[in-house]
Amino acid sequence: MKKIVFITGTRADYGKLKALMHAVEEHEDFELHVFVTGMHMLAKYGSTYKEVIKDEFGYIYQFVNTRDNQSMDITLSNTIVGFSNYVEEFKPDLIVVHGDRVEALAGAIVGAINNVRVAHIEGGEISGTIDESIRHAVTKFAHFHLVANEQAVRHVVQLGERMESIFVIGSPDIDVMQANSLPSIHRTKDRYAIPFDRYNILMFHPVTTEIETLKSQIEQIVEAVIAIKQNFVVIYPNNDEGSKFIFDAYEKLEVKENFKLFPSIRFEHFLTLLKHADCIIGNSSAGIREAGVYATPTVDIGNRQKGRYTLIQLPHIVHAQPEKNEILIAINEAQKKQITPQSLFGDGNSVDKFITVLENNNFWNQSIQKQFIPI
Repeated sequence: MKKIVFITGTRADYGKLKALMHAVEEHEDFELHVFVTGMHMLAKYGSTYKEVIKDEFGYIYQFVNTRDNQSMDITLSNTIVGFSNYVEEFKPDLIVVHGDRVEALAGAIVGAINNVRVAHIEGGEISGTIDESIRHAVTKFAHFHLVANEQAVRHVVQLGERMESIFVIGSPDIDVMQANSLPSIHRTKDRYAIPFDRYNILMFHPVTTEIETLKSQIEQIVEAVIAIKQNFVVIYPNNDEGSKFIFDAYEKLEVKENFKLFPSIRFEHFLTLLKHADCIIGNSSAGIREAGVYATPTVDIGNRQKGRYTLIQLPHIVHAQPEKNEILIAINEAQKKQITPQSLFGDGNSVDKFITVLENNNFWNQSIQKQFIPI
């Protein structure tokens, strides 16, 4: 039986990985292990490690790798040390990492140096800021690439990876989005005491390469969402450098009745809220990826998702710079859009494709010796 460990560091990656974890745990040939760290362990962000525990996986290991406002390089080094000790003790056969967070980079580095297979989910994508650098670095350390679409395949090949190591499985979150088991909007509103009939979602994360202007950016956004006089569900940013500026600006929203702020919302409930929202505003990838599946209009602010937006030109997105009047115009335009559901990130069968990859002996027999393949 092969031991497969998933690393999860945030509410976002856990939502995407959870269906894959369940499939691994239910498979007779695999033994699931979950390494829980990052934002999950911080009370400020809702102590979301408790959500992992509630899902009752057999083997869960919790590791505190960060504290509030800690620099990303220290978090990276802490995670490498902690996960290296974990790998030495539990000796997994495969490490599964996701996306572009420092926890994924740490997992890929530890796996590569210790000759443990590493599978990277949703690599080969282009966004912007430090996230993109981390994602491509993970690609270079990972041995296998489970990507969302053919565009990502081309990018991974361009990074010098072997075609035999690349598998198109789509985005696992779309499996969850299309499932019949999502909570109703009434259940979600009851759970989170959301009183609004209609509402928008606001999610804005720090752009680490724009720290000098981040304070003015979020102040402009806050002024815009106050001025529009609509209801908002506001979800805390991630814990990247600069998040303090966002928390400080959100203090103006906490006293207003038409704003409800949350450290975190469980993934299934977030999807329900997204499906029924008038608009999602900010710079979260949810506005680029998941919103299109539900035909929810998006106002994408600033440069965090610039690469995704300019490459794809999805019809549900209106782009705006972080300036009050421009944001107000963009919200008005987005809310008038007539959109049909669409996705460029898979068709809802990622779990089956993922398990098919793992069941193939060629996956386990491939050499993990890395070699750059020139185009």
